[in-house]
Amino acid sequence: MTMIEIIRSARPLRMAALGFAVSTALVAGAQHLSAQGIASHDSDAPVNYLADRIEVQDKAKRVVLSGNVDISQTDLRMRAARTTVAYTDAGSIQIDRIDATGGVQVTRGSESARGDVAVYDFDRNIITMTGNVALRRGGDTLNGGRLVIDLDSGLSSVDGRSGSGAGSAAGRVSGTFNVRKRN
Repeated sequence: MTMIEIIRSARPLRMAALGFAVSTALVAGAQHLSAQGIASHDSDAPVNYLADRIEVQDKAKRVVLSGNVDISQTDLRMRAARTTVAYTDAGSIQIDRIDATGGVQVTRGSESARGDVAVYDFDRNIITMTGNVALRRGGDTLNGGRLVIDLDSGLSSVDGRSGSGAGSAAGRVSGTFNVRKRN
C-alpha cells in the first residue's frame, strides 16, 4: 500500500495502525569518502517503514511514526524513536520533509551515520544530521556536531561538535583515517 492510499484510507479514522508504505527517505554513510555513492542514490525509489504506531494528522498534513521506527529505501536504512513526515496533497501526496529524532541511525552498506536528529528536505534534496554526529566507514571515523549531505552534488560537510567529546576538543571535528599498509 502506498503512502497516498494510506493517508486517503485513514482520513475517516484520522489515526490508524499500518504496515509497510511510502513515508520517508534518508541516506547513510555521509562522509567525504563516500560522496560518489551518495550522489548515485535513487531518492525516487519506493520507501518502506515499520513502526509501533502511526498517527495521520490530515489537517496538519503530516504523519507521525513512533516506536522503533525502521525505514528503508533501496540499500539505505534509517532507525529512530520517532519521525514526522510533512506532505502536501494537491491531487497526489508529495513528501516535503522528514524529521527524525531519538538516536537516529542511518546505514548504507558498511557505512553508517548516527546523530540525535536528522532532517531530509525533499525540495532541496539535502539531509542534515545534528547532535553528536558520528560517521563510520570501515575503520575510518569522523565525529562532529552537524553533518550536511547534498544528494545532488554528493558533497558532504561536517561542522565541529558543541561541548567536549571523547578524543576531541570542544567545537572541533575529530576522527581517524586508516593508512594504506605498505608491503
